Amino acid sequence: MIALRLLATLLASTSPEEAYSGGATTSFVQSSKAFAQPLTGLTGMPLRQHSIGNSFFNNNWITAPATASGRDGLGPLYNARSCSACHPNDGKGFLKNNFIERQGTVIKLQHSESNDLMDGDMIYGEQLSDFAIPEVQAEVDYMISRESVEISLPQGGRSHLSRTKIEIEDLHYGALEAGTKLSLRLAPAVFGLGLLEAIPTGALEELADPNDDNNDGISGRLNVVWDMDREQYSVGRFGLKASQPSLRQQTAVAFARDIGITSPLVPEENSTDAQSAVWGGLVHVDPLDATDKVLDRVTTYLQTLAPPARRNVESPAVIAGQELFHAIGCAQCHQAAFTTQANAIIPELSNQVIHPYTDLLLHDMGPGLADEFHEFAATGREWRTAPLWGIGLQLIVSEHNHFLHDGRARNIREAILWHGGEAERSKNNYTRLTQDEVRALHQFLSSL
Repeated sequence: MIALRLLATLLASTSPEEAYSGGATTSFVQSSKAFAQPLTGLTGMPLRQHSIGNSFFNNNWITAPATASGRDGLGPLYNARSCSACHPNDGKGFLKNNFIERQGTVIKLQHSESNDLMDGDMIYGEQLSDFAIPEVQAEVDYMISRESVEISLPQGGRSHLSRTKIEIEDLHYGALEAGTKLSLRLAPAVFGLGLLEAIPTGALEELADPNDDNNDGISGRLNVVWDMDREQYSVGRFGLKASQPSLRQQTAVAFARDIGITSPLVPEENSTDAQSAVWGGLVHVDPLDATDKVLDRVTTYLQTLAPPARRNVESPAVIAGQELFHAIGCAQCHQAAFTTQANAIIPELSNQVIHPYTDLLLHDMGPGLADEFHEFAATGREWRTAPLWGIGLQLIVSEHNHFLHDGRARNIREAILWHGGEAERSKNNYTRLTQDEVRALHQFLSSL
């Protein structure tokens, strides 16, 4: 570990500024553990809390009651037994082996006539759980398949893209309500989140242009969501539709929905009254599964995971690709740089010039990517701009290059070609690039 940190320090001291994705907190590790590094420079109590949070992030929760006090309370329904099961190596979930093997996939549910994130199916709630503790039955058996979609290119010709498809094999508590909407989600990587949380709200407000007043075709807007801690509406930053205002709330909601772990912020079990009536007294229910301390330690862990450094930043091809990235309009949403606030909750996060390549705003991505889910202000066609830092290491860390909210895109090219709506012009510009220009653009993206 000491040798690794010395190597990182040496690399950092000789790298140009553009390589520092996370400012002084950047990690220069490029192995399969590239997303699992603490902020460079993290010391003292925050580093100790990071280590404790790491333990709970990787903890396989067990059913209650158990002798392992503080690490029980799994379920009764769940999608995974640990945080790391959905975010292996702190990276993106995956789909492989013809989707027989999958990690980090969930199916969200929303009532057909509702625009409320919390208004799920009457029997199954807000999310389908494909696992359960021994006393009860899981909600669903399902498969994921791929289908081919043919699109027309602006300059002529056609291209075949991949799209994921949910195949429900069995629902164990009866049918869904008529018209219930389903949305497949693939868990994102979790590094660099503390730096995103430390971006001043004012900086995001300056980028927002909900009415497209500058007539550039881009109308990014903030999601305004309910903040459980503050008991008021706040700006959303986290989640695929920016539906969570803080990492603490994001963690608590994921604990509850994905693992069935209650906490002071989300004290209700992830089951409906209809299901509880079936189980009767079979399920042991603790008042709270995770204490405030556990919730805070996992939150600190997520706040202190470092983004990886860029590579090959002085390569002529990478520089040319970066210029093309701006020229065709990608940087209008994938904003290159921010400076974090001066008084971040963790000192190491303060005053950092970071390069996440996101604006954290909602954008209409067109009908091709629409899931018809409304999450607070986000419509069914809107998604938060995905950060691009680290995508060049995704294959090493996660062993796949599947992109977009449901993993449908099998590579960067497909991800770009799925863009529509506000990104239609940039996508069309991409399709008009020469082969050499496309190669340079992809080399730039692979350097992130």
